[in-house]
Amino acid sequence: MRPGAWGRLARDGRAVAGTIVVVAMIGAAVTAPALARVDPVHIDLVHRLEPPSAVHWLGTDVQGRDVWARLIYGARVSLAVGVVSQLIAVTLGVFLGLIAGYYGRWVDEVIMRLADVTLAFPTLLLLIAIVAAVQPSLTVVFATIGVVGWAGMARLVRGQALVVRQLEYVQAVRALGARDMRVVARHLLPNVAAPVIIAATLGVAGAIMAEAALSFLGLGVQPPTPSWGAMIADGRDLGQLRHAPWTSLAPGLAIGAAVLGFNLLGDALRDALDPRS
Repeated sequence: MRPGAWGRLARDGRAVAGTIVVVAMIGAAVTAPALARVDPVHIDLVHRLEPPSAVHWLGTDVQGRDVWARLIYGARVSLAVGVVSQLIAVTLGVFLGLIAGYYGRWVDEVIMRLADVTLAFPTLLLLIAIVAAVQPSLTVVFATIGVVGWAGMARLVRGQALVVRQLEYVQAVRALGARDMRVVARHLLPNVAAPVIIAATLGVAGAIMAEAALSFLGLGVQPPTPSWGAMIADGRDLGQLRHAPWTSLAPGLAIGAAVLGFNLLGDALRDALDPRS
C-alpha cells in the first residue's frame, strides 16, 4: 500500500465502520462454538417459534432450533463462500487478464470474447443454471461463484495491463531480453494489485449475496448446515412473518450488515489507493 494510504484509511469513517463489521463477522465465525452456546442443528419441537428470551436470545425457528446459534454458525458459511470464491475469481481473472493484456492480438481476442459471453448472462441466472445442473453443495457453491466472477476481474486486469505494458521502463526491460513471465510477474502484476484488492473486497459482498440467494432457493448449502439464506427461506411463510418475524428478520439483518461492511471497506480502499488522491 502506498505511503499515506494507511493515514487516509484511518481518517475515513467508512473504513472504520466497514472494518468493525468485517472484524466482528470474522470474530463470530472463529468463536462460533463459544458464542452459540448450543448446537445449531438441534431440533426441539417442544419449544417451536419461541420469542427471544434469556435462554434463546433470538428465539427459535419452526423446528425449535436456536436462531442465535444458527446465525453465528451461518457467518462461517457466508465468510467462507465470500473468501474462497473470490480467491478463485482473482486467480483466474488476474492470470487471464494479464495474459490478454500483455500478449494482445488473438490471445486477447479469445479471452475477452469468452469473458463477454460470461458477462452476457445475468449473474444470478447463470449461477442457478450451473448449480442446478449438479448436486448442490458447499464446494459447488465455492467453485460456481468463483468461476462466474472471473470475467469482470479479467477485464479489469487486462485494462490495467494494457496501460502498464506501454510504460517506458517496461519497454526497456523487454528490450533488454527479459522473459515474458518475468516482465508480467515483476512489473505488470504489482501495478494491478491495488484495483484487484479493491475489486476482491467488493466481490466478497457480492458472493455473500449470491450464496444467500442460492440457499434461499434450495440450491446452496444443504440442510442441516446453517445458512443465512436458508434461514430466511425457512421463515418466509405468512404465518411466521406475522407471529415469529425474528426467524427471518435476524438473518436478513446479518446479510445486510455483512454486505454493507464489505462495501464500505471496498469504497474506502478505492479512495485511499486512488493515485489521484
